Amino acid sequence: MWSIQTFLRATNVLACTALLVAGAANAAVEAPNALIARTANEVLSLIKSDPQLVAGDVNRLQAVVDEHVMPYVDFERMTASAVGRAWRSATPSQKDRLQQEFKTLLIRTYAGAAKQMTDRRIEVKPMRIVDGDKQATVRSRVVGGPGEPIPLDYRMVLSDSGWKIVDINVLGLWLIETYRTQFAAVSGGDDVGALISALAQLNAAAASQAGK
Repeated sequence: MWSIQTFLRATNVLACTALLVAGAANAAVEAPNALIARTANEVLSLIKSDPQLVAGDVNRLQAVVDEHVMPYVDFERMTASAVGRAWRSATPSQKDRLQQEFKTLLIRTYAGAAKQMTDRRIEVKPMRIVDGDKQATVRSRVVGGPGEPIPLDYRMVLSDSGWKIVDINVLGLWLIETYRTQFAAVSGGDDVGALISALAQLNAAAASQAGK
């Protein structure tokens, strides 16, 4: 039984924030926490000032993600980690399709969460990076709005073009690990076609529901 939507509903606001705070970094290599701290509130400001984003416009969110987020996320690595063993047997075209469907799933799921971000911000905790470090976990918290501050962590790796996000921890749950469990239940571990079909069906259903 497909159950990924249960997790998505529980974390949609935070995961939307997490994905959208990664963009707009310049080419200079900077500490990963500095990158997150510098860009987070800039992107949140964009959300707050854009009526289309506040309204949950999927096409507008797609454009924002492509421009401000995707250059600073290792999305191929994220998809490969989420898909697990099936990724190794996938053809290049299947890998492209998996990334496309996975990104569409995230965008469509979290599009409606933007309206809940108007009174929130990210506070990033200080950290020390030693020369030669290639991996880091940036710890932050979501503040503002109702309730207590909520922890939100980013797992990052250093690439030739700077630090990139490869996973997000929301409320103690690593996003990719959660997806991996759900995807494995659909693919049986190695049925790439079944997973692509399931993702495509979910995205088509979401698009149809949005059109009503």
